[in-house]
Amino acid sequence: MEHLCRYITRPAIANERLTRNAAGQVVLALKTPYRDGTTHIVMPPLEFMQRLAAVVPQPRLNLIRFDGGLAPNAKLRAEIIPGSKKNKSHASNASDAVPQSSASVRISWARLLKRVFDIDIEHCPHCGGALKIIAAILEKAAITKILDHLGLPARAPPRASAQNFNPFEPT
Repeated sequence: MEHLCRYITRPAIANERLTRNAAGQVVLALKTPYRDGTTHIVMPPLEFMQRLAAVVPQPRLNLIRFDGGLAPNAKLRAEIIPGSKKNKSHASNASDAVPQSSASVRISWARLLKRVFDIDIEHCPHCGGALKIIAAILEKAAITKILDHLGLPARAPPRASAQNFNPFEPT
């Protein structure tokens, strides 16, 4: 989960490699030069956006497909994949009882917040003592009432217009 969070929060292209020239065209510096010696690609901003949009995968599309023994419903998958449960119908496997680990393999969302965004909700910011999550409020009316009482905005700030957005100007 941590790797996924880190991956989806990284930019598509390193900002250091992307600039605009005096004519307003996008200049993309290549990591390694092409065989013909090309080190930069120059294109109009609209073409750059088209190329960038072309590499975005369609939603809900599997990018990796497994075949053979690694396929999701393969008969021998349990024998190949480490940590998967083996078929206990065989007599030889019945005596190979492996004790199950009591510790959860998954990392709690609180620890993921700490590892990925450096937000520590497990320790008090004032005394450093351990905090315990006692409730999760999911009702919109209750959340609005609490935020209003604290003097915090209950609505997200409005989004800026897409027409005023220029990805090549520093913010």
